[in-house]
Amino acid sequence: MSPHPATDWDQLQDRFYRKQEIYRMSWKHMDLSKYMIAGAPFGGPIAMIRDDKKVLALQKQQPVKPTIYLYTSAGKLLEQLQWDKGRIIKMGWTDVEQLVVVMEDGTIRLYDIHGDFTQFSLGKEAKDHLVIDCQIWGTGLVALTGNFRLIALTNFEEPRPRLMADPKLDDPPHSWTLIPPQYTLSRHVEVLLATGSTILTVDVIETQNQFLQQGPFTKMDVSPNGKFLALFTNEGKLMVVSTDFQKNLSEFPTKAQDPPQQLVWCGTDSVVLYWDKLLLMVGPFGDWVRYPYDDAIYLIPEIDGVRIFSSDRCEFLEKVPNVTEEIFKIGSTAPAAMLFDALEHFDKRSPKADENIRSIRPELADAVDACIEAAGHEFNQVRQRSLLKAAAFGKTFLESYNSDRFVEMCQILRVLNSVRYFEIGVPMTYTQYTRITPDALIDRLINRHHHLLALRICEYLKMRTDRVLIHWACAKIKKSTDDEETICRMIVEKLANKPGLSYAEIARTAHKVGQPKLATRLLDYEPRAADQVPLLMSMQEDELALIKAIESGDTDLVYLVMLHLKRKLPLGEFFRIINNKPMACNLLEVYCKQQDLKLLTDFYYQDDRRVESANIAILESYNQKDLTERINKLKIALKWYQDDKEHSFEAKAIDENIKLLQMQAQFEKEMTNQRLVGLSLSETVHKCIVERQHNKANKLKSDFKIPDKRFWWMKLKALVEVREWDELDRFSKQKKSPIGYEPFVEECIKATQQSEAAKYIQKCDPAVRPGLYIKIGDFRAAAQEALALKDIQLLREIRSKCANQIIAQELDAYIAQVTAK
Repeated sequence: MSPHPATDWDQLQDRFYRKQEIYRMSWKHMDLSKYMIAGAPFGGPIAMIRDDKKVLALQKQQPVKPTIYLYTSAGKLLEQLQWDKGRIIKMGWTDVEQLVVVMEDGTIRLYDIHGDFTQFSLGKEAKDHLVIDCQIWGTGLVALTGNFRLIALTNFEEPRPRLMADPKLDDPPHSWTLIPPQYTLSRHVEVLLATGSTILTVDVIETQNQFLQQGPFTKMDVSPNGKFLALFTNEGKLMVVSTDFQKNLSEFPTKAQDPPQQLVWCGTDSVVLYWDKLLLMVGPFGDWVRYPYDDAIYLIPEIDGVRIFSSDRCEFLEKVPNVTEEIFKIGSTAPAAMLFDALEHFDKRSPKADENIRSIRPELADAVDACIEAAGHEFNQVRQRSLLKAAAFGKTFLESYNSDRFVEMCQILRVLNSVRYFEIGVPMTYTQYTRITPDALIDRLINRHHHLLALRICEYLKMRTDRVLIHWACAKIKKSTDDEETICRMIVEKLANKPGLSYAEIARTAHKVGQPKLATRLLDYEPRAADQVPLLMSMQEDELALIKAIESGDTDLVYLVMLHLKRKLPLGEFFRIINNKPMACNLLEVYCKQQDLKLLTDFYYQDDRRVESANIAILESYNQKDLTERINKLKIALKWYQDDKEHSFEAKAIDENIKLLQMQAQFEKEMTNQRLVGLSLSETVHKCIVERQHNKANKLKSDFKIPDKRFWWMKLKALVEVREWDELDRFSKQKKSPIGYEPFVEECIKATQQSEAAKYIQKCDPAVRPGLYIKIGDFRAAAQEALALKDIQLLREIRSKCANQIIAQELDAYIAQVTAK
């Protein structure tokens, strides 16, 4: 570390920049100029393959077959991917650190860090005209074809290539770049094509000419926030404009004859250009600084700076953070600088420490916050400790200070220092860490198989460790050469103290790598049946899947398995599996009664369940519109019932139902415009009487042995309904009524026929006559019946209800007569 940090800073106008060495590279004798390179942001890995456009002398160690090398930022080799496909046009990285390899024929491969890949194509357009260039961002890409059309793919997880608007170019663009969807107003990717002296903006709908005059533009790059565009003209001028082309922010003449090999942004403050052995950084106000290099370098832009790779080192170029500048700028009298200086005096036992603290007492809390934040922006651990120590020193002079921020920063720095360690090689800055969040960092570590470090960070930050342990177990299954028993025991022992952890993904991995027994054993430990059962089904463990679904008690899950088995298996095999499982049988019956009666019939038949088969036949008969079909179904049910002596009643009822249907059909032919088929016996009798078909009603009575009481009730109601009073009178006189005559009175009263009702009151029991006369409003007759009964209480009740004065006087006389006796 330099005696003072600011001595290594470079000033551009009123801003300072610093270039720090992060790593000495592990690779040896690496000439970066001979390789096609792609670097992942946020301290991610870099991918390299020999560029077939450049001559490279074969060395002894150089393999003849093309190879993609994956390195950490410290130059440590992660993986070698033997290349077996066509010519590579471009490489890039996704947001989740998957390597994107774009081939000339439009084929795309997505590699993880360990060489596993998925592959898809950009379609016929790319295959017919070939891909000549490509631009890649975190979630998608845009390919430029040989006929100068643009193909956009905006989601690597669901690749759906789509042609963008036709820019109608006759020649390839001088340069081009894109604005990712998250930075455009339309939320669609926009492509910027330099053609002639202007730039075309192309999206999926239209092409817009920006009508610039300063071109041709041989290099261009969009800032990390999507707001600014850096342009390099054919005349060697660097321009910065807004991406909507409304503002021209700056121009800088580089006097270079050739375009730079790379043009990238350093955060959003300055632009970095690289020519052979020369790095030029241009600030927003035209100031510049040069960095000479002896060997070829490669630049990876970050949201807060630029990573610079050379044959022997990895460096980070960034704008000095404001708080860092405030503390370490030479001659600074800012409160944070005074606090940092006070700590040095305190260590020297100098009274100047007290003077510094007193002078910044009103701003001391802000000074402490600044020291904490500045510590986060340092790579050097000695300087981190010094700044945090200064913050802790300042806290002691504050009566109330919330230390949460201090504690949080200590945690963050401990995490960042652990991943920056040379063996891990992730030089992530504090700004980048806050942007991608700890969760994404954990994902990156486990993808590189740094499971132990990821686990310790999760425990340290009090995050869930499930995904780390699951990923470790999956990786162990893929790489281990032990037998399945040993692997299972090892995994279960490691995960035993993690209740609720899902084994389904681990089991799925075991199944994919051809270890079905291991997968089945691991699924025994899966606590959630909803995860367990579908995987067992995909593993062809059908009966076990059904057993697990039944054990879970989840009916939806049981139905899922049963319907899967029904589609997959022959009917006999399907029934064999579910026969000895009562819950499955019950659920199948419930389902079939609503959805598939034929399947239920087959199920009952194979199990020789005759009564249930008969019941299904009856259900099916009600669904038949054709009478013959309905009767045939009932005859099938009759046969099933007749085979079982315990169900003779049901057999007789079905036999009578068939007979009734046949009679109804016959009556329908004889009675015009009447529907009888399907009616009950009582409804049929009622209908015949209403239609004055008394002979037919009598035949139904005799054939079906309808009891007299029931028949008299049916005929009484039907005759009253059609107002056949003469027929009702004749009917009442046929013989003594088995239901009595009170129903005749009641039904006539309901029909508001009091005069008809009166005909039948005298045939009723004397005790009920007074009440019936009251109902039809004949109080005199009611009183006479009550007098005959000598019921004084009933007479008084009739008197209270009577409003006719003449009849009332007669009632009073009756009451007096009974009272005198």
